Amino acid sequence: MPSKFLQNITPREYQQKIFETCVQKNCLVVLPTGIGKTLIALMLTIARMREFPGQRVVFLAPTKPLAEQHLNYFKKHLPELFGDMQLFTGAVKPKQRKKTWRTADIIFSTPQCVANDLKNKLYDLANVCLLVEDEAHRCTKNYDYNFVAKTYQEQATNSRLLGLTASPGSESSKIKQICKNLSIQEVELRTRYSPDVKKYLQELEFEKIFVEFSSELEEIRQTLKKIFDVYVEELKKRRVLYGPPTKIGLIELQKRLIVNLGRGSKNFNVMLAISACAQSIKIQHALELLETQTLGSFNTYMKKLLNEAAKKKSKGVIRLVAKPEFNFAFTASNELLTKKLEHPKLKKLIEVIIKEKSKNEKLKIIVFTQFRETATIISKNLNEISGINAKVFVGQAKKAETGLSQKQQKQMIEEFARGEINILCATCIAEEGLDIPEVNAVIFYEPIPSAIRSIQRAGRTARLMKGKLIILITKGTRDEAYYYVSRGREKKMHRVINTIKETLSKKQKFETQKKL
Repeated sequence: MPSKFLQNITPREYQQKIFETCVQKNCLVVLPTGIGKTLIALMLTIARMREFPGQRVVFLAPTKPLAEQHLNYFKKHLPELFGDMQLFTGAVKPKQRKKTWRTADIIFSTPQCVANDLKNKLYDLANVCLLVEDEAHRCTKNYDYNFVAKTYQEQATNSRLLGLTASPGSESSKIKQICKNLSIQEVELRTRYSPDVKKYLQELEFEKIFVEFSSELEEIRQTLKKIFDVYVEELKKRRVLYGPPTKIGLIELQKRLIVNLGRGSKNFNVMLAISACAQSIKIQHALELLETQTLGSFNTYMKKLLNEAAKKKSKGVIRLVAKPEFNFAFTASNELLTKKLEHPKLKKLIEVIIKEKSKNEKLKIIVFTQFRETATIISKNLNEISGINAKVFVGQAKKAETGLSQKQQKQMIEEFARGEINILCATCIAEEGLDIPEVNAVIFYEPIPSAIRSIQRAGRTARLMKGKLIILITKGTRDEAYYYVSRGREKKMHRVINTIKETLSKKQKFETQKKL
């Protein structure tokens, strides 16, 4: 039994049950953030290494901090002499990785690192008795997880695969693809409401707060919609747009038109359609910022477009900013900001934080938002509240943007754990995997349509202590649509996984009968 090797930790009933499945079959484990996927991987590591002495285990995670986090977890809960554990990163030279591979028992790495080494034939996976792929919802398309998994199945003498995720998404085709890529034979799904999980978790209080979209912002919205409608009408007249003009739909259309042009077509209609499509995407993005984010982030984006026009980046943008409706929207936002009038959601967020602070002086909260600019504005406003120290928690720098290095992210998490920071204003970087301490509340500044990301965000609270999940929704905007889409997708995910479980089970029975 693996439990006799475990230090300072005892498996829960559901972890033991899931582990027993993983011993027998390649398994995709779907468990909410923070309720013990890594322990299942650790128990399976012990079992496989005992069954196949001298063979090694490879544990892959999408980022270096996450791989390092898993390494530290294993070191904490395994006896020192159990096996040699090593971290592979791009900072370690290939020659050194090749040398380390020969002596290491458990290797923690990013998929890119191992994939490159396999392509360069530095080593093979013949003597790997277990491959773990964390955040397995990434196991689609050309991601390196797929290359490593495929190579592993071709080379390993004693293969066993384990995929871990908080949510594989809601699309049946995508979940089937993940299962196919990992040769999954069984799916183990639990939610925080599963009978064998629920008893270990604390109460999660859920509150959705609706805020009114102010008349001043509505006036700006209606003005911008006039420009947007003109561009959409042009795309329809040019016979390139047939579906609804959503932001995603327009981005897909833009890609198709550019591919068409790239094939050597000098079609004047296509060239003009590309310009109209590009400007409609810009207006759609501006509307999203206005409806769901902050007036400050909307205003910053409008300034960016004016700057692009001034630099003559494109004729389309020059024509866009010259429109009287554009100038009205920009001037109106400037005037409102001068009067210190912001999006009503920001005011409501401040009220919520003050209320939570009055109940608990030692509160820890994560405020999730889509955009870095919004996170910065939220942080600045929250720091005006007495006793609040809010910091912006974002990923590494992108082009023309500031960001946090992995070292800075780690330091910020430590400060948050110690209570020196009590609010993290985070983008998607805090959703996936990172070992962020237990928090009193998670606040969605806006709902998001992705089931994967909603589940990951919500999993940050109500594990070891009572928690709260608060979602801010602006009435009559895409916030409302995104909220209901996300809820629907989460329910769909559970239905799809249960159907796939049944299919896999029937396939197993059929193959067993065939062998008999």
